[in-house]
Amino acid sequence: MTETNNKKKPELLIPAGSLEVLKCAVDYGADAVYIGGQKFGLRAKADNFTLQDMKEGADYAHAKGAKLYAAVNIFAHNDDIEGVREYFGEIKKAGLYRDIDAFIISDPGILMLSKELLPEVDVHISTQSNNTNYLTYQFWYKLGATRVVAARELSLSEIKKIKEKIPEDMEIEAFIHGAMCISYSGRCLLSSYFTGRDANKGACTHPCRWKYSIVEEKRPGEYLPIEEDDRGTYIFNSKDLCMIEHIPEMMDAGIASFKIEGRMKTALYVAAVTRTYRQAIDDYMENSKLYENHMEYYRREIAACTMRHFTTGFYFGKTDEKSQIYDNNTYIKNYIYIGMVEDITDEGLVCLHQKNKFEVGDDIEIMAFSGENIMAKVEAIYDERLCPMPSAPHPKQQLFVKLDDISDVKNGMVIRLKHCEA
Repeated sequence: MTETNNKKKPELLIPAGSLEVLKCAVDYGADAVYIGGQKFGLRAKADNFTLQDMKEGADYAHAKGAKLYAAVNIFAHNDDIEGVREYFGEIKKAGLYRDIDAFIISDPGILMLSKELLPEVDVHISTQSNNTNYLTYQFWYKLGATRVVAARELSLSEIKKIKEKIPEDMEIEAFIHGAMCISYSGRCLLSSYFTGRDANKGACTHPCRWKYSIVEEKRPGEYLPIEEDDRGTYIFNSKDLCMIEHIPEMMDAGIASFKIEGRMKTALYVAAVTRTYRQAIDDYMENSKLYENHMEYYRREIAACTMRHFTTGFYFGKTDEKSQIYDNNTYIKNYIYIGMVEDITDEGLVCLHQKNKFEVGDDIEIMAFSGENIMAKVEAIYDERLCPMPSAPHPKQQLFVKLDDISDVKNGMVIRLKHCEA
């Protein structure tokens, strides 16, 4: 008989680009959620959070026992300093220092401002700061940081050695799932160089995913493909990190917080990764054999959200050519996000704002919070005036949907449709 794992359970930390996605993350089992405000974060194209949204999100998370972290992780130039000072002042005036559990910060100057203006809020040091050795961690600890996010370029053996060399009460956070960056710890200049949009101020255009060709100077307009054998031309395009099969090794390295990447991702992605990693962690904590026996389920559910092919990144050594994707820059899409259950009417209709097309007769899946998938058939679709529709082609339209069975359906559950190639 396998004994129960008596190690401290790691935190499951989930991204949220909007209030809707934050609630989704918490409902599906996040221990903590990280967000960006509308200034000074590294995901400017996410919806991001107003101060009012932050308050509502914090209240929702805290009511369910989860924490809220806010990213203020740009690398600041001189012209940014007063703006950051004002932003912290707005947070203080709104009383949000009582609601935000930690700031995620890259820049030592912003850390100083945080400690000066909002000393009540913990500081976590972002992976952007290239935290690759134990002296760096000790440095941040002396400046008042309670946690450091490991650089993505570290192996698990390196992280374990760092943990042995830092104060016991200092935490290590590390990525366990999500998109990888071709540049060292995400400190990329390609976007700024090509388009003038600064990746380190949240406006990355992701040139690493573009298709490249060579143009010879004296033959403008003649594009010569860059190819290695027959693999294609996406020379910077990395696979996604997935460590669902390696939770024991992550815990053994001393990682206190397992971080999922993706503040630009949909509620479907967040629901799928949160629910799957939640179950995997809980299974392993209960019984390592249970974790091993459920591995096929974890793999299947992780593959249900949009993804690129998977890699273990640097955790077991240096990356090689197998960590890259050469023939395309598109996601694998096994399921389509239909929407989220917002209400169930007295007449038994499911209310939602539709995200992608579906139609009467479709067999859909509703992702239960417990880990099961509720299978249902769409029997009818009605618009906001309760006029019947054969299909729902318009994104963001409010709909009322009749399903053949809603007995286990609850508000907040994500609805998905298996994707079939045309």
